[in-house]
Amino acid sequence: MLPPERRLGRVLELIEDRKYVTLHSGRQTGKTTSAFWLVEHLNAAGRHRAAWIDLQTAREQPDLDRAFPIILGELARAFARDLPSLARPSSDEVRALLAVPERALLGYLSQVAARSDRPLVLLFDEADGLVGPAMVSFLTQLRAGYLDRSREPFPSSVVLIGLRPVRDYALAEAQGRAVSWLGTTSPFNISAEAATLGPFTRAEVAELLSQHTQATGQRFAVAAADRIFELGAGHPWLTSAMADQIVARDVTDRAREVTAAHVEAAKETIIRERRTHIDSLVARLREPRVQKILAPMIAGQVTGGDVLDDDVAYVIALGLLVEEGGRLAIANPIYREVIPRALAHVQELQLAQETAWYVRGDGSLDVDKLLRAFQDFWRRDGHLAAEGFGYREAGPHLMLMAFLQRVVNGGGRVEREYGLGRRALDLMIHWRDERHAIEVKLRRDTETEAEALGQVAAYLDLAGIAAGSLVMFDLRRDVSWQDKLAVRDATHDGKQIRIFGC
Repeated sequence: MLPPERRLGRVLELIEDRKYVTLHSGRQTGKTTSAFWLVEHLNAAGRHRAAWIDLQTAREQPDLDRAFPIILGELARAFARDLPSLARPSSDEVRALLAVPERALLGYLSQVAARSDRPLVLLFDEADGLVGPAMVSFLTQLRAGYLDRSREPFPSSVVLIGLRPVRDYALAEAQGRAVSWLGTTSPFNISAEAATLGPFTRAEVAELLSQHTQATGQRFAVAAADRIFELGAGHPWLTSAMADQIVARDVTDRAREVTAAHVEAAKETIIRERRTHIDSLVARLREPRVQKILAPMIAGQVTGGDVLDDDVAYVIALGLLVEEGGRLAIANPIYREVIPRALAHVQELQLAQETAWYVRGDGSLDVDKLLRAFQDFWRRDGHLAAEGFGYREAGPHLMLMAFLQRVVNGGGRVEREYGLGRRALDLMIHWRDERHAIEVKLRRDTETEAEALGQVAAYLDLAGIAAGSLVMFDLRRDVSWQDKLAVRDATHDGKQIRIFGC
């Protein structure tokens, strides 16, 4: 574990300054662990009284009469656990407070703060799970208490913990339409700062792995540590999951050094077994607001005009996307692989393809034979199956990736780069010491083969490869299958490119 002070130094400063703050980051990045440490640290230091409150049981409950008994109950549990010597409102006092739920939280916290001999610090976890009128009332009551702190007792500092900054919280109406209240109408415009837990740096990943080495003597090769960082981009759960899979299951002999190959195998296991974090991530892919952002990205298109800033903020908050150089990108290579594999999992299972069919006698991969087989499959069944994807505009891309994954997974891997705005998908097959670059393009009416060849050549140049493949899905209705299913060679900017029409 990294020293918590390093990640939470700013939060501690804000607490010392009696500020109200939000602590947000993506899923399973250490928010709750950080909250536990903050409570322990603050109580041990003796300058504050701190408690952690889990609002999970009140999530998705908009009704005040239902939500606030739950919230006050969770407060009572938290105080009994973290601050057992602190006097709390009696059952009769709680019933009286709940008679007016619009002021129940305000009254409850005022009473507890009045009975505390030290400044009271509250950490509300899963705060962004509250919805509707309950969310508004919760935040409004905190705001009222904050503004009146100079005259009436109230918590010195409040930390709201969730996926998103509180000013970006959204209310879900009955129709499912997202409504955000940003700006001056926000009932919680008192928040001093929105703190976040960022990903681990490369040095921090190495530091974590070195702790294992110090404890057991088992070493991680530099390439292995680098690969863990590259695959997870420093995401705390992914980093820990890969390392744990290796040392607890795959390489239990502490005399053996962990290599980059072990990391690749661990990554594959985590994806294949759909560990809790991955499974939760996959469940989000069916949400309409996620789908309308990811589907164009998979196809290399610009996100549509019907996407709201709130939708983008939501997907970033989930940890699926990040902003890089003013553009949206999939957060890490593992997610880049998980997303299409999850979306095409059923189709992949139904493919009657064997890796051995495409491996030459010398062990090399026959990519030409593989892509010709896909052409045949696309003509017979694939184009119809692609219509069944929820991510319909990305159907051809997903079907090709499912086909390649089915075959290549028997001895290699497929890396994906979503060329947002380029209307292209870059694929790289790694097979033994070989690299095979494939660019995927859709052709409707305005796209041209010359444009596609230029993009393939640029991709090959970037990868440092002299030759590659272009899979061109021709979606023009007036073109026959015979004309579409052509294979031909072209040279562009000094690169040899084989074109596979589909």
